[in-house]
Parts: sequence; structure tokens; C-alpha cells
Amino acid sequence: MLFSSLLFIYGFLPLVLMLHYFLPKKHRNKLLLAASLLFFAWGGVSYSFILIFSLLVNYLIGIQIDQHRGTVLAKRYLLLGISLNLANLILFKYAGFLTWNLNWILLQLGLSTINIPNILLPLGISFYTFQAMSYLIDLYRNEAQVQKNFFRLSLYISFFPQLIAGPIVRYQHLARQLTNRVNHLTGFSYGIQRFSLGLAKKVLIANPMGFVADQAFSIPAAELNSVTAWIGILAYTFQIYFDFSGYSDMAIGLGRMFGFKLPENFNFPYMARSVREFWQRWHITLSDWFKNYLYFPLGGSRKSSARVILNLLIVFFATSIWHGASWNFVIWGMTHGIFMMLERLGWGRILDRLWRPIQHFYALFIIVVTRVFFRAEGFENAWTYFLELFRFNFSNVHITVLPHVTTNYFFVLTLVAILSATPFWLNLGRRLQSLSLHNRWQGHPYAIRLQSISFVLLALSGLAFSTVLLVGDTYNPFIYFRF
Repeated sequence: MLFSSLLFIYGFLPLVLMLHYFLPKKHRNKLLLAASLLFFAWGGVSYSFILIFSLLVNYLIGIQIDQHRGTVLAKRYLLLGISLNLANLILFKYAGFLTWNLNWILLQLGLSTINIPNILLPLGISFYTFQAMSYLIDLYRNEAQVQKNFFRLSLYISFFPQLIAGPIVRYQHLARQLTNRVNHLTGFSYGIQRFSLGLAKKVLIANPMGFVADQAFSIPAAELNSVTAWIGILAYTFQIYFDFSGYSDMAIGLGRMFGFKLPENFNFPYMARSVREFWQRWHITLSDWFKNYLYFPLGGSRKSSARVILNLLIVFFATSIWHGASWNFVIWGMTHGIFMMLERLGWGRILDRLWRPIQHFYALFIIVVTRVFFRAEGFENAWTYFLELFRFNFSNVHITVLPHVTTNYFFVLTLVAILSATPFWLNLGRRLQSLSLHNRWQGHPYAIRLQSISFVLLALSGLAFSTVLLVGDTYNPFIYFRF
């Protein structure tokens, strides 16, 4: 799938970009919609019909909600739209999981089981389903205007840069941009830089860290020790952040090349000092989606303490299931929900009075150790690995992992990963920029143009280097493809 995506990006993207800039504005959305459908079909032509069905259903139901505003029919059409979207998601993402659980119950009752369906997960279904539902809900709430142009609405739901791994964009955020966006050199150059940064995160940090994590998690339980287990889960913690934030950077960069300003999705989440702050910094658009469309409708923080806690747990259960159809994801998500509950009940106030490094350690400790359930295959493997973290069996690093973590390259990689997970480079850039203010050429049009060209050339060099590594390496997982 990743290789196919690269073929699209490097084979067709330049053509799409060129046509986008030369076509009249009234045809640009149609071009991007065609490119998005082609990108989706590249991952599985048969599943293109699922996306097209979703586009048609949400367009038609949106029209009906608008025509019956303020009536019972509008609410019924909204419920129909949400039901059809969720049914689509449940069928293709959760049918196997639900059947597995049903078979377990049938076995306990001594009854015959049913066959577990083998249904492949369509590309990006969790992301475009949530975007479609947000359009219908905002329309019903009078927070958005109906989109009567089928091509514009379809582009909003299926825009290929963020189709696979977000960010999840609310319709009102892109509504005006669909009809009135500006394409200029500054935005285009920023897009190249942002895309290159994201690809570098993915190729230079996430992939090597992921390889080490895979080696650690593949070790049989009898041979695993605490040192190796900690190396593996720390490597995975870096992998998932740089993989996911890297793809978000690429999506934001590609969007900017086409004139769209997509929302930020990460804000240095490993700098958090509580679990609550972590979720304000991690996958921000997903957290906002659940806050606006689930937490607030349940009553949010306006209810009694018991009801607020229940609302939090419901949201985190939904968040965990959204990530994957597995009890491992439920354990991961609900653990975060429990700590959010404790922070709300008073632990958060105590935490605020502690020394800042202790706050950071607390948040990172919860984030890291719960990642075991996010990464491991099956509950038994996850539980065995989790227990090994705390057996204090500090023998030598397992021979499978040892050669990959005792090199100068891995040392430098770890240092770069740690610094890149903090605002270090951002602060360094601001510092250098402030120093350059004393330059007498600062602000001169030619200096600004030269600086922009230099940034673009540097970004293109990094892009070329990352591409060479990516094509030459057979290990190129994209974690969030499966969501």
C-alpha cells in the first residue's frame, strides 16, 4: 500500500499540481476530487464503491436536513445519516470483532459458533466517515450551510492528502476554502517544506525506531527481559509519534500546495504534564471531534461529578474502539480514561503542585507503558510484555535487538528523536531568526526571496534523500493506514 501511495505521490502529484495551477478555478475542485478517487482506488478498486456510496448518501441526506430545518423530519434524516455512516463503519471495521465475541459467548453456552467474516478494511474509512458525520451534525445544528454542489462536498469528505490518517477536518473549517482559496508561491513553498519535514520524520526516525520495536516485540516471552522490553516500547513510542505526526505534516503540506489550510494535529504531546494535557496535544482533531460530537451532547462538564466521569469513560471507550477492533485497544483507551477521571477527581490538583519533571515523568510513564496494549498482538502477548517491564530482569539486551541499538547511528538517532519530540528545533530557529534581525538586508525583498528559495531547495534536498531511503528500504510501515 505504501509503495502504491508513493507511486501516486511522485508519479501523479506533479501532474495534478501543474493542472491545478493552470486550470480555471471553477474546475480545480473537480480535478482534486478525481485525484482523490484515483488515490483511493489505487488502494483497492472494489472499495471505491464504498466511498462513492458514502458521498452520495451524505450529499442527499444533507439536502433533506436543510429542506426540513426546524422540523422532526430534519432530526430523523440526521439519525438516518448517522446510522448509515456507522453501519458502514461497523460492517467493514468491526464485523470480525463482533463475531469473535459472539462466538465466545456461544461457546460458553455450548452452542454452535458462526464463521468469522474475512472483510478487508477499506482505506481511510474511519477518517472519511467521521468527516461525513460532522457535516451532517453541523448542518442540523445550523453551524454550517448546506453544500448543494456535489463535487465540493465530495472533495471535503475524500480529499486525498488527509484521507488516510487525518487530520479530521470539520466542514465549516474548509467550507470557504472549497470556493475561495488563494494559491501563491509562499504557501506552495511552505507546503513543500512541511511535506519534506513530515517525510523525514517518517523515514529518518519512525522507520528505524519501528524496526527496533518490531524486533523486541517478536521475541518469545521466555527469552524476553526487562531491558529489551523497555527498549522495544520506548522505540515504539517514538515510532508511533513520528509516523503519525509525520503523515499529518505531509497532509498539511500537500493541502497547502493546493491552497488549503488544514488544522494542526499535534503539539509536542510528549511534553505533556498530565494525561489530560497529552490528549490536548495528541491527535488534536480526533479529540476535538469526540468533544464536539459526543462529550458535549452527553452533557460535558455541566452535569454532576458522577455523570461527568461517566461521560469521560464513554468518550474514551469510543476513542479506543475507533483506533481498532480489539480488546487491547479498549484496555489502552480505558486506562487513559481512568487516569483522566482521577485527575478530575483531585489527583490533577495535587499533580499541579509537584515539581515539573515529576509531572512530565508521570505523564510519559502512563503514555509509554500503556502503548504495550496498542502495539502487541493479542491480550496474552500484551500482558506478558507488560509484566516483563516490571520484573526488573536487567540482564543483557536480547541478541535480536542488541546489534541494532549499540551503534553510533542509533545513539544519534535517539538523540535526534528526543530533541525532535520537544520544541528544541523550533526554539532554535526562532533564536536564529531573532539574531538575523540585526542584518541590514533583513526585510529586503530580494533577501526574503532568496531565503524562500533556500528553504525550498533545502526541503527538496531532504525530500530527495528521504525518498531514496524509502524506496531502497523494504521496511516502510504506516501505522495509521489500518485506521
